[in-house]
Amino acid sequence: MKEAIVLLNMGGPNNLREVEMFLTNMFNDPAIIRTKSTLLRRLIAGIITLTRTEKSQEIYRSIGGKSPIVDHTKALISKLQSQIDPEVVVDFVMRYTPPMAKEVCTRLKKQGVQKVYLIPLYPQYSSTTTASSIDDFEINARGIGWFPITVEIKHFFTNKTYNACLLERIKEALQNDNPHGFELIFSAHGLPQNIVDEGDPYQRQVAAHVELMKDIFHREGIYFRGVHLAYQSKVGPMKWLEPSLESMLHSLTKKKVIIVPIAFTIDNSETDYELTIEYAEVAHTLGFTDYRVCRCPNDHPLFVQTLKELYEKMQ
Repeated sequence: MKEAIVLLNMGGPNNLREVEMFLTNMFNDPAIIRTKSTLLRRLIAGIITLTRTEKSQEIYRSIGGKSPIVDHTKALISKLQSQIDPEVVVDFVMRYTPPMAKEVCTRLKKQGVQKVYLIPLYPQYSSTTTASSIDDFEINARGIGWFPITVEIKHFFTNKTYNACLLERIKEALQNDNPHGFELIFSAHGLPQNIVDEGDPYQRQVAAHVELMKDIFHREGIYFRGVHLAYQSKVGPMKWLEPSLESMLHSLTKKKVIIVPIAFTIDNSETDYELTIEYAEVAHTLGFTDYRVCRCPNDHPLFVQTLKELYEKMQ
């Protein structure tokens, strides 16, 4: 039986022309804009896209004219493919930009794949990310008349190898400095409070992940001045998870900080622009003398090993 590993992520514009596509597809996702009326969702998505496209293009222009997410994912896939049976196909699907599910499903069907291991690249589960990506893949597979056996993983924030990878990224950012001289903020992508109130486990899993990392710091003898959790990327007027990253920065008296993007595995505009540029300006205004952002796992060898372990566990 021919098998494939398919990594799932939200995607990002491959060029400035795709920014409008990215916003349109994201805000037309029923998991994001939760209204029973498709017409109303399209109207809301259209308004958001119209008002945000130009600003978003400027953001992507400032980080090289595109999202880095596809290039990082291709590098990750190449390394993962080299670590497993060459007969197993390794591919990836982006939720809102190419390569999208229909294209990849068509390719895998032609290759004769009969069993698919779906690994969403979100460490913690959310209906807005994990479930949306899995559902999108399965709907598109059925839509082309392809019915492979699918095996799915919902989260992996407890995986020891993955957390060892995060620790390595934190050490890279710390360099040889004394951790006690720094505040450390785990920054997670925000989520509207009403989605959490409906039962989405994302907030609980993010908080549990932070506690796991604190335990690892203790075992490693790494003691930061303080370890905190905050949320970024709020959109719109509704109430989102708190505290926000900006309010957290305002609250700190020690003006040296390391930011860890705990909800992302692959660098994207939220890390390369929002954390590295936008919040760096906020920190500078607040008088921070040292502001550092950890890289995401990307194609780090320990993240490659994590994905290999997840695949082997799913078999």
